[in-house]
Amino acid sequence: MLCRHFALKGMRTSPFKAQNLSLNSYVTSTGEEIGISQAYQAWACGAEPHWSMNPVLLKPHRGQGMQIVLKGRPLMDAGPGRPVPREVLMDAVREAYGVAAGRSDMVVLEGSGGAAEINLAERDIANMATAEMADAPVVLVGDIERGGVFAGLYGTFMLLPPERRRRVKAFIINRFRGDASILGPGIERLEELTGVPCAGVLPFAQLRMPAEDSLDMGRDRAPMPGSEDVRHVWMESLDELYRRSRDHLDYPLLERVAAGE
Repeated sequence: MLCRHFALKGMRTSPFKAQNLSLNSYVTSTGEEIGISQAYQAWACGAEPHWSMNPVLLKPHRGQGMQIVLKGRPLMDAGPGRPVPREVLMDAVREAYGVAAGRSDMVVLEGSGGAAEINLAERDIANMATAEMADAPVVLVGDIERGGVFAGLYGTFMLLPPERRRRVKAFIINRFRGDASILGPGIERLEELTGVPCAGVLPFAQLRMPAEDSLDMGRDRAPMPGSEDVRHVWMESLDELYRRSRDHLDYPLLERVAAGE
């Protein structure tokens, strides 16, 4: 939604996900491989998919093994005995971000997993590490479909060290079914506890796009077309959802956050 919003505001917009874990990938027009979701996000921006939008793609295989696609090209098979140094990955992330930022007025960063996975903090390249690299504000998004959204948002916020906590400028509750007014007391209390405003509650919606991984395949999704142009169908679906989202998201607040205000 944010990619679409800023693109429709006339800004050259690029998605950016430093690291993606997915078996479902997309090959760009110049032959680089990126996560499928970054291709769809690129189309939401009115842009062509580019390797810089997803510099590190991890493709699980062979039990605990992993194929690493670095800057769109297969690098090696990695596993418990063949780790890739974090700095090698971060160098690719920095280079890719520089390319994406040079091509864009706005880069929308997406995390991978949770923002406060304290067991992985020293190895993280895709969440707060990326936000720090880009000196970017952070919006926390909680999936209420999975339950425990207030505990999840508050716990994530509190587990962040103070210097990272200060980057969090808003939170969003996603995939809600029902009357959003019942969330009012919880939202007010969360705002009091964190000092961070809520930027909205998005209702549950079916997206017409392929699943990113096996965890995503179980979610309710609108059927994908057969012979139709999937890009065209996706954009129609996205624009419908974007129109609906304007009644649920505080886009002026998110614009101020993006501007660093």
